[in-house]
Amino acid sequence: MLSYRPGSTFAHRLDPRSKLLVQFGLAIAAVAHPTLPWLVGTTAFALGTLAAARLSPLAVLRSYRVVLAVLALAPVVAGVALGPPWFRVDPALRSALHVGRILPVLLVSAAYLTSTPVRDTRAAVQRLIPGKPGQILGIGMALVVRLFPLVLADVREVRDAIHARGGEARPLRDRVRLLAVRSLERTLDRSDRLSAALRARCFAWNPTLPPLAFERRDYPVLAVGIALSVSPLVPV
Repeated sequence: MLSYRPGSTFAHRLDPRSKLLVQFGLAIAAVAHPTLPWLVGTTAFALGTLAAARLSPLAVLRSYRVVLAVLALAPVVAGVALGPPWFRVDPALRSALHVGRILPVLLVSAAYLTSTPVRDTRAAVQRLIPGKPGQILGIGMALVVRLFPLVLADVREVRDAIHARGGEARPLRDRVRLLAVRSLERTLDRSDRLSAALRARCFAWNPTLPPLAFERRDYPVLAVGIALSVSPLVPV
């Protein structure tokens, strides 16, 4: 599972605000330009961000294997026809091109998650969005980043427990129901424990956040993020 890993890579040394801007700009560029050259370019750029964080592309793809498997179904479904020729290539290729735009966004997100502490993300959000909305959004992002890997681990544990008890012999519907119910129970229980822990530790809406400051290496990254963000306005 992708989560923060301490390090001294180029991506680790960047200000989180510049990294957020690059993510935002890449997502805009990928969605605004559904063409093969732009897909190749954004994917190459995303691979560069993985190199900056010293991440293996294969390891990142394995972490996203469930998401990628779901996305891979879209071209197949788009190409299926109810009559001869039963499968149409052109709609499948168009769907694959549109689905492919999500891949570079996922890769850049992986580089960000592994190179940015959760507290820095919250500090960046609250500085970019002032007031109570920024506090709520920052807290929400921090909780999601911390809890999502734990929720996925709970789901895997429930799945393994079902298999260990001979669940593979059950009908698929029963296995899905058991997995959903038990996973939801664990998630709700974890939410209750989190709520109690926040109260016990005197949770503060506006704690002292780590200081953030742009350095010289951040300015080229900011320029790239801005260029990607305004790329839809540039005639091709």
